[in-house]
Amino acid sequence: MDIPKLSSQDLQDRIQQFLKEIGVDITAFDAKLTSEMIYTCCRLYQEDHHVGQMKLINTSLREMRYAFKVFNQFPALRRLSIFGSARTPEDHPDYIAAKEFSSHMAEHDWMCITGAAGGIMKAGHEGSTKEAIFGLSIRLTFEEGANIHIEGDPKHINFKYFFTRKLMFLAHSDAVAIFPGGFGTMDELYELLTLVQTGKSGIIPIVLIEGPGGAYWNNWDAYVQKNLLENKTISPEDTCLYYQARDTEDAMQHILKFYFRYHSSRYVRDLFVIRMNSPLSEQQIEQLNHDYQAIIQSGEIEQGAALPAEREYEDLPRLMFHFTGHNFAILRQMIDQINEF
Repeated sequence: MDIPKLSSQDLQDRIQQFLKEIGVDITAFDAKLTSEMIYTCCRLYQEDHHVGQMKLINTSLREMRYAFKVFNQFPALRRLSIFGSARTPEDHPDYIAAKEFSSHMAEHDWMCITGAAGGIMKAGHEGSTKEAIFGLSIRLTFEEGANIHIEGDPKHINFKYFFTRKLMFLAHSDAVAIFPGGFGTMDELYELLTLVQTGKSGIIPIVLIEGPGGAYWNNWDAYVQKNLLENKTISPEDTCLYYQARDTEDAMQHILKFYFRYHSSRYVRDLFVIRMNSPLSEQQIEQLNHDYQAIIQSGEIEQGAALPAEREYEDLPRLMFHFTGHNFAILRQMIDQINEF
């Protein structure tokens, strides 16, 4: 029997009634989002989408819901994602460096996220503590299961799709460390750089690391300089979106320095708001206004308290300005300047 296809308004009204019946406050913003998600799912059926398309959307939604549930249990800590080859042996300088770097960050109360497999991912978990690791596995027929440090841990999450897995990496990372790897590692690095460059992801430290004596990142950076920068397919300032560390200590210091004064940022309507751990002087704000006119749409950078629409970190001082919405690499340079003051 065919199920009648309701009009858009009738469908929305029935969803609202259903939410009321199960005790949802339909005036809340979260309820509005819930209503829209239910409406979208119903429209998928009404529009006769293929079963394969329905399965992809259903699996993606379930994966994201469960992953957010796991991460939401640890909201207050900074998190670091480590990418790199699953094939790196345990006696390789890169493996030893990844283990050492993860240990450095754990000493500063950072949690560590890896892809949960072997190689660099295993090293990242090994250097951290059991309480401070997450594992985001991808189900592949040619790879073994999770490494011994994360297997059976409630913070280990399995994904069917690469795109939902990568979304969870980036949504929960306050910094990313990239060790030498293959196609997968390059995919993760270039997507991360693209998202930060275009403002589709928040600005975070992206640190390139390898073991002593390696030339992997020197060769990669030479390629970027020769084939991208010289051909003007990226801007000169875009190279500041990543940092090639001298060693694991240098990598750690680069990440910690990024959060010395800078805390986080967000849009509040048409204002870009930078939260800071400590305020700036009037002279320092004047210098920012002089040095970063290129990314100020109108008006000036001003310092103030939390705006009425904000509900997080209300005690922190803010910088607020009308951002042009492009040249995020220059915005990264401004954040570095804020930390340097």
